[in-house]
Amino acid sequence: MATAGSSYSVSTDHQVPSSLVNLGNGAGVCIMSNAWKDEQEPSLISFISAFLTANSFRLNFVSIPPDLIFNCGGVSIAFVFVTKWDCSTVASIFSRVKRLKGQFAQLYVVVTLSTKAQSDSFMRSYFQYEMEFGKPAFVQVIDAEMGFEKIVKIAHSRGVCKQQKVASKLKVERKRTVQDTNIFIRFVTSIPNINKHDANTLYQAIGSIEAIAKASKEDILANTDLSSEKAETLTRFFQDPEFYLSPKFN
Repeated sequence: MATAGSSYSVSTDHQVPSSLVNLGNGAGVCIMSNAWKDEQEPSLISFISAFLTANSFRLNFVSIPPDLIFNCGGVSIAFVFVTKWDCSTVASIFSRVKRLKGQFAQLYVVVTLSTKAQSDSFMRSYFQYEMEFGKPAFVQVIDAEMGFEKIVKIAHSRGVCKQQKVASKLKVERKRTVQDTNIFIRFVTSIPNINKHDANTLYQAIGSIEAIAKASKEDILANTDLSSEKAETLTRFFQDPEFYLSPKFN
């Protein structure tokens, strides 16, 4: 039996569907509940371990409230995985789902329904216990292995979406930085005797226009390669009204 925080490995001879192999390099981590693991058939745990290894996920066993948690692409997704639908335990299943829904922002419930009777029981129970559609999302499958494949697909896709959002945000931030830099350079080079090299130096060493406006001549000389004359020009431009209000001739 695995202990809390332990890892699990089995022979990789177990067949894994090729269509899902190599979802990504270092795809993430799957944390499995010790209690849930102990309730499953060893063959299913072997399949899960082999499947995760083939798809670049690490598998750890920890005591956690949901059955599975995937950390993928900077996002955590929790799963309740019902591998054996038992009509006599319906109340406890839905009660647990409602409790976990309040604890995890990203929660999915995967339910194995291999017979029509089980499907009918699930549908009756879903409405009987007044579940809100999509909160959380329920995924119905016909066998446990298919269910776990669905779980990995969901976790991977959510991770990819998160990474794409982060990349998009970084792209916007980089564009904004370039725009801010261009505005800075245009403004600073409008000051008499200050060229583009000076402006870039000031941007790297001091930063914003506001910071330059507050800097003393000594600060500018200590942090840049500008001449004493240019440092004097800058401080007078920002701090001496008579200087910046009088006409300048380059």
